[in-house]
Amino acid sequence: MSRRTTSALAALAVVPLFVALAGCATSSDAGSGDGGSEDKTVKIGVVGESDPQWPAFVDAAADAGITVELVDFGSYELPNPALSEGEIDLNQFQHIVYLAQYNEASGDDLAAIGSTQIYPLGLYSTKYDSVEDIPEGETVAVPDDASNQARALLVLQAAGLVELKDGGTAFSDLADVDESKSTVKVTALEAALTPEALPDVAAAIINNDFVEDAGLSFDDALFTDDPEDPSALQYVNIFASRAEDVDNETYLKLVEIFQTDEAVQEGLAKSSGGTGVTLQTPADELASLLKDVQKDVAANG
Repeated sequence: MSRRTTSALAALAVVPLFVALAGCATSSDAGSGDGGSEDKTVKIGVVGESDPQWPAFVDAAADAGITVELVDFGSYELPNPALSEGEIDLNQFQHIVYLAQYNEASGDDLAAIGSTQIYPLGLYSTKYDSVEDIPEGETVAVPDDASNQARALLVLQAAGLVELKDGGTAFSDLADVDESKSTVKVTALEAALTPEALPDVAAAIINNDFVEDAGLSFDDALFTDDPEDPSALQYVNIFASRAEDVDNETYLKLVEIFQTDEAVQEGLAKSSGGTGVTLQTPADELASLLKDVQKDVAANG
């Protein structure tokens, strides 16, 4: 997940969610359709406005005559409804699987119009230095949203900490953990809270968005999945729009700027500790992938 996804929750104290939604009416200048890219204001929902790619992106967009206003959300649950309701024009925080599950659950038809990066999903601990050091019977926290929870469980299985019934899939949940064959217990928390849980659990799967905010380094991960594995494409982070805006020239120009501007890419690499894999997947391929994943979500619902 964008990273800051796609991509994860202490005893679990409740952390206030700071949501910048004041004055979020969508600018008419950026409207739907095929308008030009000059003198537009576009509101983009993100999780992690302080990430170094965003100031560079705002500057690069301004050079192209587009004013970008970032709307920072403190929780993954909020940017898609805000987009659907017209409070923002685009969002960039999620991967394909997350969007597919949102669309299927909500009956919405938000679209993927541009790719950014695939991020590894990592297991972190402040108590243990390796997976092998985690004692049997300890508890590990994972994100509670469906797409990231399934991916987190696959990470734990690859690390040898749990065994999933039938080998696990992109739709696995806690009920699929075979406790008799697993060495740890698993608890689910809201993704933003998994770092806060570290004092109370043996380890936690932490989405890329929250690693550095928790005072951790990406190098601290005890284990990660492989973002370059072909099966990881469904976890590529994306720019999402409303369905009627998939051909909006201003929005597509912003995707191009994000994908090609050197300063933006440098900031993106910095924000992921160099762990992300940048992709420029064509929009039609993203649309096809989203459609296929959404069919899988419906079949496994």
